[in-house]
Amino acid sequence: MTQVLHTDQAPAAIGPYVQGVDLGNMVLTSGQIPVNPVTGEVPEAIAEQARQSLENVKAVVASSGLNVSDIVKMTVFVKDLNDFATVNEVYGQFFDEHNAPYPARSCVEVARLPKDVKIEIEAIAVRK
Repeated sequence: MTQVLHTDQAPAAIGPYVQGVDLGNMVLTSGQIPVNPVTGEVPEAIAEQARQSLENVKAVVASSGLNVSDIVKMTVFVKDLNDFATVNEVYGQFFDEHNAPYPARSCVEVARLPKDVKIEIEAIAVRK
């Protein structure tokens, strides 16, 4: 049975989709852009945008009862691949802070993202 995930700790969907779905043994998040769910603001710097996107992914995963250590795959979309080193540093710190293993990951450059942000991140987490 598929359960739709929703949390006020992550930005609301800005289109005809949901924040994530819980399939029982697996959770899939929609791409999370760096919108602060409380203020609606987007930080300017790529490091802060990466961190906010990761926090939003964490919030959606947590709404299913899972945590960062349950994430097994992430896809990172960046507007400029020259930001890869900065994103990579923030990404590594995020998983280290949560004592979580690094998941498999893809990172691709895209032409444009919603709200003209610099990054969007989606995740797959599993129930162990």
